[in-house]
Amino acid sequence: MHKFFVWLGPARLPFLVLTPACILLGVACVQWTQGQVNLQDALLVLLGAAAAHISVNAFNEYLDFRSGLDAMTQRTPFSGGSGVLPAHPELAGITLAMAIAGLGSCVAIGLYFVALRGPVLLPLGLAGVALVLAYTPWITRHPLLCLLAPGLGFGPLMVLGTQVALAGEYSATAAAASLVPFFLVNNLLLLNQFPDAEADRQAGRRHLLITSGPAVAARWYAALTLLAFASLALGVLIGWLPTGALLGLLTLVLALPTVREVLANALDVERLLPAMARNVLVCILTPVLMAAGMWMS
Repeated sequence: MHKFFVWLGPARLPFLVLTPACILLGVACVQWTQGQVNLQDALLVLLGAAAAHISVNAFNEYLDFRSGLDAMTQRTPFSGGSGVLPAHPELAGITLAMAIAGLGSCVAIGLYFVALRGPVLLPLGLAGVALVLAYTPWITRHPLLCLLAPGLGFGPLMVLGTQVALAGEYSATAAAASLVPFFLVNNLLLLNQFPDAEADRQAGRRHLLITSGPAVAARWYAALTLLAFASLALGVLIGWLPTGALLGLLTLVLALPTVREVLANALDVERLLPAMARNVLVCILTPVLMAAGMWMS
């Protein structure tokens, strides 16, 4: 049993919680705009999204091990990878197979929905596949893309993709809702890069921490947090989101002190760890609370 969990380590199972949170928000958008949801199809969407998430995690683990980055990182509960491959290099092949199988499963489910809904889903699907394949070897070497790619995957691609897969059409509601995880998940990866910045630099990565430094990255973190909650309020104000979605604003009680700590401790990674923990909670709880509020609406 222990060996089984070691094999699963490169999938980074604790991080997969973010996927159902974002899919739940997309399902809530479908319920709000269509009045009903096919639960079997919704479950299939969730499985496809989870497969994509496992795939990008496993590709990241495999490529970081092969590049030597894993040997240079100082792991925290939120960064530095799972640590499985440096301890068990014999699992590298299994990890690569996991990455390929995850991507293949996601593509198969995506093609099912393309057959069901038509080509309207293809642009999002192709963007998702490109994101999984390009993230570690290419996107991490371009600061702006590295900043925005995580949020693109969990925001527009998952939330809006759920809307299109289940309803066969785009909607302003799903587009507005997707902005919240877009900004928050960008922040999730941005803050988790603080402990790894020097190791990433040595491995050839070029993200915001490396090109602009921690102080500038901390200000970006504050700006993205503001944009996340402002986009939620604006979406309700202009009528694209129901009033119940404002339930997501409850996580401001976690987000505001986190912003203060990040701005104050940008140069001290050890003191950032509590902020990193709260940051994870904000990313998960905000779309869940938004979805709950939309269902109650």
